[in-house]
Amino acid sequence: MRGYGPRGDVPGAARGRWRGRAATALLGVAALAAGTLAAIGPAAANAPGNPGTPSAPVTVFTEDFENGQGPAVTLLTDYTGAAPAAEQYTADPAWLTACNGLIVSAQGPAAPPPGVYCGSYWAANKQMAAALGSWAGGDAATNHSLTAYTSADPGAGRTELETVRPVPLSAQNRFLTFSVDAAAQNCFASHPLLAFYLLDGGTARAAFSSPIDPCQNPGRVIGGTSVGTYASNGSVLFSGDSAGIRLVNEQPSGGGNDGAIDNIRLLDATPQLDQSFAPAQLPVGAPATLTFTVTNTAELAAKEGWSFTGRLPAGLVLDPGSATTDCGSGTAVADPGPGTVTVHGDLAAGQPSCTATVRLTSLTGGTYRVCGSDVTARIGLDPPGCTSVTFTAPVFDARAHGVRLTSPAVNIGPLPASAHSCTPLPGQDAHAVLSAGLGTVGTLGVLTTDASGTVDPDGTRTAAAHAQVTGVSLLGGLVTADLVGTSARARQPLTATGPGTVEPSGTTTLVNLRVAGLPVAADAAPNTTIGLPLVGSLVVNQRTPLAGGRGVTVTALSLTLLTGTRLTVAQSTAALLTTADTCPAS
Repeated sequence: MRGYGPRGDVPGAARGRWRGRAATALLGVAALAAGTLAAIGPAAANAPGNPGTPSAPVTVFTEDFENGQGPAVTLLTDYTGAAPAAEQYTADPAWLTACNGLIVSAQGPAAPPPGVYCGSYWAANKQMAAALGSWAGGDAATNHSLTAYTSADPGAGRTELETVRPVPLSAQNRFLTFSVDAAAQNCFASHPLLAFYLLDGGTARAAFSSPIDPCQNPGRVIGGTSVGTYASNGSVLFSGDSAGIRLVNEQPSGGGNDGAIDNIRLLDATPQLDQSFAPAQLPVGAPATLTFTVTNTAELAAKEGWSFTGRLPAGLVLDPGSATTDCGSGTAVADPGPGTVTVHGDLAAGQPSCTATVRLTSLTGGTYRVCGSDVTARIGLDPPGCTSVTFTAPVFDARAHGVRLTSPAVNIGPLPASAHSCTPLPGQDAHAVLSAGLGTVGTLGVLTTDASGTVDPDGTRTAAAHAQVTGVSLLGGLVTADLVGTSARARQPLTATGPGTVEPSGTTTLVNLRVAGLPVAADAAPNTTIGLPLVGSLVVNQRTPLAGGRGVTVTALSLTLLTGTRLTVAQSTAALLTTADTCPAS
């Protein structure tokens, strides 16, 4: 600060006006000024698993101006940072003269070195270095900082600090921003306005929308010095593998503009991508939502231009019109062909997070898992962790028997049956037997059976079974038929909200069925019972519901003898069961 008396003071009337305005401004501040964030936390890596909760950015490079320093005063251009970077710096000449560009500490000499033109302002430089040391939790007496007390007008847009060599980066396509510990005095006058730029070769890219103002919302005021840790409210999506740093003071005036900086940090502020399914378990065909959350880092700088493509595993089906996002300038596109979701968007300054969602389903049961490796073409985002969704499919229970004989007096070996049962996967089974002898109970001609489980393109699931027997002759001709057959089906359509109600049905075919020489109607009612005096009983077109109405067993002939022998001919079972049901159903 210059031009208002030997200590930089202003005349009485002007001083009163400025102090009054400063008090009003401090009392009226209810939120952080644009471009600043006071007292950000220590650096810690973002990690998946905490969507919507920002983590601290990661420090890529820091300069604390302590390497090799003691009581002596060092000009910025004569300083070399610590190994391994051993960074050196340059600045515009206006920021290397007139009490600017000096690395000082409170243990410095009582009088300013010759030629720095600090005059009576020298003690204030040391005070600012001490205040920054106290703020950072260090030694106020030995802490060094880069000070500027502007005993002349520096002019607007002049570089206060710039790296000589680019800083190596750990990866490409990262969001980079800055923070700095800054101090200011004489905040009733012109404020320092610190603007950080990233240097991509010869191109300077602004990492802010408004410069850092250390007079606004200080973390503390120590002995009249406003101090705090401030982060730029902008960032740069940097594609290269090294970046230069430039600090420009946008304040042209030397009337005030008195400050110091320490602990310059180049920060990797790349947002974290998370992904999650909801619900995590549901029936096949029901819609699940996959949510992608992009979470900012704790300095909440703007992040513009990130993007990614997520690829889903085979078996998941995307709803192409359901992709949406609330991210600024965002687009979300679902492509069912390759099973991909592509999202582009921005995070505004101060915005903690945003999301993109898409609906999907599966027509086949199973657990589907997506991880960070499934997110490709990822620009400006850290990879997500893994998440999974389970679609529980109805269990097929389809069985067909040509004949089943239970007899304490007749030893008949097992006869082939068809079954596609106790699995959610589609499939089929079929058998044929040319004839079957049942001992004293009778004989049968050709037995054919089949059982299947199918899933239609629209998601409808069907369990089906068929059984047919020709040449039926039982109990010495007491019961005869040219052909008897059954079919059973359990069908479950797919609705907009998932699987609908299971619809069981069955039919029975009777061709020339006779009992004791009397014909039985081909359309005999279900569960028609015919008594066989001194022998037992016969049930024709027997229907037995299963699993609470989710299936049915249809039997053409069910014969029970007084001797305890039981015989069924042409029996078909079809059911669609839940995973909690007993299978096979009975």
